[in-house]
Amino acid sequence: MSTVRDMLRRKGSEVYSVTSNETVYETLTVMSMHNTGAVLVMSEGKLEGIVSERDCVRKVDLVGKNAKTTKVSEIMTAKVITIDAGQDLEECMNLMIDNNIRHLPVYDNGKLMGLISVRDMLKEVVDYQRSLIEQLEQYIKG
Repeated sequence: MSTVRDMLRRKGSEVYSVTSNETVYETLTVMSMHNTGAVLVMSEGKLEGIVSERDCVRKVDLVGKNAKTTKVSEIMTAKVITIDAGQDLEECMNLMIDNNIRHLPVYDNGKLMGLISVRDMLKEVVDYQRSLIEQLEQYIKG
């Protein structure tokens, strides 16, 4: 299987972010505009946290908080698990499974390179299997 870096080249490395002072409502607006399930919380180029749609539902709506007044800093995950761009996709999948997370910021030599999701991983696995099946069919046909 390929590396996280290879996957980012295919998928793109666009990263969407907010600041910790923004409200959950503003953050959900950013997620909706870009059709993404999570955004990074950044300050002066440094990663402070990550917030997902799931965080917004569980930590705001379900406990009766107001998304228009609740700050992202109140609900973000501050201890963010990241992955190195050089790691292979199997390591990436295991990291997501072992930590029950759906999004991983990708770093290369200390520089943020992108954000990958479970959906991205699933697409990679399906594409890889399709390619493998095609190769095997060609081999069988001769």
